[in-house]
Amino acid sequence: MPAKDIFHQLVRTALENEGWIITHDPYRIDLGFIDFYIDLGAEKLIAATKDGEKIAIEIKTFLAASTIYEFHIAVG
Repeated sequence: MPAKDIFHQLVRTALENEGWIITHDPYRIDLGFIDFYIDLGAEKLIAATKDGEKIAIEIKTFLAASTIYEFHIAVG
């Protein structure tokens, strides 16, 4: 299980306050040869439609002196 970002709970709470239902924490994707995790999976039902919106959220914090370096580490 991957470590959670320091802002994980803050982001989760903000999503819930906006009406999103957290469906996965974390959201696991099985690629067959590796398990891949995204921090949160969520959905928000829309009353006038049959299908709900769904999102996957990856949370990253850039607190080091070089945000460019941390962005490179996060994205690759």
